[in-house]
Amino acid sequence: MSGRRVVVFPSVAELGPSLAQLVSSRAEKALSTGGSFSLGLSGGSLVSILGKELPAVPSLDCSKWLIGFCDERLVPFSDPESTYGLYKNQLFEKINIPEDRILAIDPSLPVKECADDYAGKLSKAFNTGEIPVFDMLLLGMGPDGHTCSLFPDHPLLQETQRTVAPISDSPKPPPQRVTMTLPTVNAAQCVVFVSTGGSKAPVLKQVLEGGEGPALPAALVAPRQGELFWLVDEPAAASLTSQMERPGPGAKL
Repeated sequence: MSGRRVVVFPSVAELGPSLAQLVSSRAEKALSTGGSFSLGLSGGSLVSILGKELPAVPSLDCSKWLIGFCDERLVPFSDPESTYGLYKNQLFEKINIPEDRILAIDPSLPVKECADDYAGKLSKAFNTGEIPVFDMLLLGMGPDGHTCSLFPDHPLLQETQRTVAPISDSPKPPPQRVTMTLPTVNAAQCVVFVSTGGSKAPVLKQVLEGGEGPALPAALVAPRQGELFWLVDEPAAASLTSQMERPGPGAKL
């Protein structure tokens, strides 16, 4: 891992455009070699941030992007809990991403088959029998320190073989979900956490600076050969004492 960068913004209003700029600059870098740009999305506040800020990036061309999901709830796409459904309405309809370059789960399958099917879709899209290497993953973190659908003290934190796993006992509803495993997350070229709001301050401090008890799931994200960003706002960063960056307006990450 090439070092962790904790970047603090006054509020989400300043964080959002910087996140969009970071995504677009990494896309440009990946596409400059003639390939595609693979991006893994998460739900929560990221949906509205990206839905507002990515379409505002000048001359953004998403035609060669490949989009996957870091986790997904096993519900119909029409359900308000569907991460794919939220992004379809708030982002995909505003950018030129081809439908066949969005890798979504098949919500009609039972949860185990759904996870296996999604792992197969990733293997095919990345043309590999090994762990798929995303150019960028965008992650959130819950107040309990979970990320993707990897929850504290859950057996899935020990998973080493599967790239995508089912979970039937999520402590946060809905209970059935499909999630990338830590080996897949930590294979990415760049991982970006977005964490905002004062309610996240205690857990953010524990994840970034340590605390008693086993490491929380978000603290286990450490890309083996990639970059790790934490983009946070001042309320979330209120308890941090470790090294942070506070970029000026318009600064590029």
